[in-house]
Amino acid sequence: MTEGLEAITVASMSKALDAASLRQQAIASNIANANTVGYVRQEVSFENQLDDVRQEIAERGSTDLFTLASVNARVAAATARGGANAKVELDMEMADMASNAMQYQTLLKALAKNYSLLSSAANDGRK
Repeated sequence: MTEGLEAITVASMSKALDAASLRQQAIASNIANANTVGYVRQEVSFENQLDDVRQEIAERGSTDLFTLASVNARVAAATARGGANAKVELDMEMADMASNAMQYQTLLKALAKNYSLLSSAANDGRK
């Protein structure tokens, strides 16, 4: 397995891809159940958990794989202001789905580029 910064980079991108995948599933569920009576809109909690990692980096100047392992995307019921369950708004869900798909594709490209650089380094830059 890779060590140091490389391992943290790959682990971070992997966690972000997992979160984007879970978010796509939650959005699809929201769209499918938009007219279901009593359905509670779902959302994914991920970015808030990254705040702890950002805080650690700000304090220590780095983070480790153990800290990243504790960051996991979670599906939860969405709440509106006042604590009531949030309603599904199809136009917002579709916009969220498009945005999430773009983020997912960007993460895939970044991960592919990362592995391409590693491959190039392993081959001494020869093709």
